[in-house]
Amino acid sequence: MRFNRAIDEIQVLSFDLDDTLYNNHPIIANAVQAMNDYVNALASWRAQGPKFWLECRQHVATEQSELTDDVTRWRQAALRYGLQQAGFSDADVEQHADAAYQAFATARSKIEVSASVLELLARLSKRFRLIAITNGNVEVERFNLAGQFEQVFMAGRDGRAKPHADLFDAACQYCAVAPHQILHIGDSLDTDVQGANLAGCRSVWLNNQDVAYRYQGLADIEIDDIHALSLLLK
Repeated sequence: MRFNRAIDEIQVLSFDLDDTLYNNHPIIANAVQAMNDYVNALASWRAQGPKFWLECRQHVATEQSELTDDVTRWRQAALRYGLQQAGFSDADVEQHADAAYQAFATARSKIEVSASVLELLARLSKRFRLIAITNGNVEVERFNLAGQFEQVFMAGRDGRAKPHADLFDAACQYCAVAPHQILHIGDSLDTDVQGANLAGCRSVWLNNQDVAYRYQGLADIEIDDIHALSLLLK
């Protein structure tokens, strides 16, 4: 654990979810595959070609840019747009869009957080309040993170995505604390660290992803293993 700035008065620990508390890469790949398996079983969708889904996502992002802060609504809107372009009736568009999204969501929730991480959260919860702030759409109540957090703040539903300050501001209001009393832990410099810093919160960068980030600011604390957070209890 490397301290770049001194921290004190922390009352709330805020966790990013994907790639912070579990490896999300295989999970999201399986979820996307489940959705693609569903829509590609539809002949008129399949006939649009292999790049059709990406084209639908891009079209919706361009035409309804506000949806990019809400990955659930963005995906659902792209499915509806694609099904409309493929010539489905309004009723069939709704039926298939819902079924395709449910295939995605079911696979998206097939997560098993390790026992050691759950134990770490349990130990931290004896000293700090625990919340989650995520840009993703994982439903924690559907796997073994259920009940671990006092509140989950989700982009789209609760405000604009990180690094916008919306979710951090909402967390401060909910927890009735000042921004510097929240310590946010996440794997992304661009979203987690930048977002927390901009909102006046404290930040921990879990530096375990081989990613070239654009943000040049420093986290208050840098770690390379989530279990290093146990040092906060000493």
